[in-house]
Amino acid sequence: MGRSCARTCSPHWGTWQLAKIDHLSVQTWITELSRRLSPATVAERRRLTSAVLRSAVRNRLIAFNPCEDIKVQKRRRRDTDEQVIDRTAFRQRLLPAVPERHRGIVGVAGGCGLRWGEAAGLCIDALDLDRRTLRVIRTVIEVAGHTSFKPYPKSTAGRRTVPLPGWLVTILRGHLDQYPLGEGDLIFANEVGGALRRTLFRSRVWRPSLVRAGLLGSVIQDGDAYLSRWVDATGQRHRERFGTEPAAVKHVVHEHDGGLRFHDLRHSYATWLVDDGVPPNMVQRVMGHERSSTTLDLYTRRTADSTRILQALDDEDPDDGTAGALVPA
Repeated sequence: MGRSCARTCSPHWGTWQLAKIDHLSVQTWITELSRRLSPATVAERRRLTSAVLRSAVRNRLIAFNPCEDIKVQKRRRRDTDEQVIDRTAFRQRLLPAVPERHRGIVGVAGGCGLRWGEAAGLCIDALDLDRRTLRVIRTVIEVAGHTSFKPYPKSTAGRRTVPLPGWLVTILRGHLDQYPLGEGDLIFANEVGGALRRTLFRSRVWRPSLVRAGLLGSVIQDGDAYLSRWVDATGQRHRERFGTEPAAVKHVVHEHDGGLRFHDLRHSYATWLVDDGVPPNMVQRVMGHERSSTTLDLYTRRTADSTRILQALDDEDPDDGTAGALVPA
């Protein structure tokens, strides 16, 4: 590995000598990452760096691993975390706003509950449109801008078969008819046949689609110009005119704080199933959870359809205006 830290752990350490990397420098780096990346991403960066440095310890290049006892700061939860999109909004607003080439991958996230890596790694051998099923048997991982296949999903339970709704079968048939398969018979490939990169997809496809669907800020035509509206991280509202729609959309994409995440489609899928009364063990199976408690903890608390509670109590919607009212104990 040499005396400089390999770039496989992070480009940040590419020019550092191993002996110069101490606990304080690693903690400072992790703290800075925590300000702009998700805790899961920061933890993965720490894990990869620690693995390289453990190897250096075993090879007696350094005396100890400076990644030991490094803390990843917990990000405070916000109201915009783990959002759930309404089924009607997903089908009738979001999907039509997604470019046709990428409508399929958004469809399998919302219509099958796949994680990003599972959707991006979907190959033709895992798809059976006649039987309306797809199998999750591999995933794509992305590290420092480079993608690679992992021949198994996140966990043992992650290897699963998921039913395809009819509307998604139609989208996937159209995709396969129009776009060539990528390397390894990848279904959702980029223009050169490689796996889609999550970071680029988010900025170039996902967030612009949210804007055009009216789910992230807004862009409306105002005479010969386009008026964009957005909210910054402090909650301040802004508006500005642009000469073209793409320029207005791009500005909202970069300036609007928060917004629905691609992974929120997986949350939405599970919430729809739970709201419709699908048994937890079946939700657990199609979600690829190891334990049913994970499914219950994550999704039963998300459901917001209070009419199910009233139905369970045989509420007949009486005419006296007391339907759904709280009754003192």
